[in-house]
Amino acid sequence: MLVVMTTPTATALAHLAQQLTSGGRGILAADESIKTMSSRLEQEGITASATTRRDYRELLLTADGLSRWISGIILCDETFGQDLADGRPFPIAARALGLLPGIKVDTGTTALPGHGGALITEGLDGLGTRLASYAERGAAFAKWRAVFDVHTITPYAAGANGHALARYAALCQQHAIVPIVEPEVLCTGGHSLAASAKATGLALSALFTELVDAGVDLTGIVLKPNFVTPGLDAPAVSPAEVAAATFEALRDRVPAEVAGIAFLSGGHPTANVCEFLRELAALDERPWPVTSSFGRALVSSALHTWGGATTEVTAAQQVLIDNCQTASHSTDQAQ
Repeated sequence: MLVVMTTPTATALAHLAQQLTSGGRGILAADESIKTMSSRLEQEGITASATTRRDYRELLLTADGLSRWISGIILCDETFGQDLADGRPFPIAARALGLLPGIKVDTGTTALPGHGGALITEGLDGLGTRLASYAERGAAFAKWRAVFDVHTITPYAAGANGHALARYAALCQQHAIVPIVEPEVLCTGGHSLAASAKATGLALSALFTELVDAGVDLTGIVLKPNFVTPGLDAPAVSPAEVAAATFEALRDRVPAEVAGIAFLSGGHPTANVCEFLRELAALDERPWPVTSSFGRALVSSALHTWGGATTEVTAAQQVLIDNCQTASHSTDQAQ
């Protein structure tokens, strides 16, 4: 039986979760690890350092009009603790600019012993202490990502990751932080739409079993799933087929009280994921608001445009705004 908190904190969490996912605005994922972000900078010919990583994230956050299309921004620990060039801490500046600041709190994946390459996400040790610090510094929400491959997911792997996500979510709510729970089935490879649907269904079923068992308030969470698609190396299917398969995976597994669903892009081209979202948003029978929580789909072209040049900041910001506007128009803005 689901136990739902009825304290003022629960009401506040539900309100924040609704802010993140309703009204057609998306959540900007700018939480790449130091290693990943440094690699992306270097690929664009930019010397990677704490300063250039800060400058890039500041470019994103301060884009004029970003809050019209984006409700919140997910940061990594390094950025969350940095200041903008004007001296304002990132989470304080985000709120001043009309965005809810979020923080990625998992510490990455490792092999799940004895399970043929399946992964488990780590980061629970000391998480309560870290969340208390993030909350004190202004975090409104957090994110934890579990990763599944269609070829290695098993009921045990799904359950182990679901259990970790549930423990993380409960700790977040204890510290008045909205948890984004992200069970991502990867789209790399040549698998079929049916294989993706099966793996996604298994991951979602395990997740919500664990969330309910942990007493997590579902009105105060945001689900961040993948779209159900064939692998990137397999023949493509239509956006309508993706939307139908995705909704079928969600319908019987995601309770109606979940505050909202923000889809990840998963490496698909921007135009494709916007079409998937548009088709899904058009399904009247869904009980939850749907929106995007894209990263690469929104920022890759902006990073390329910037290239580390101060003279290109404004142009790069306009590219970002255009991408965010396109993604926003793919959702049901009436909700």
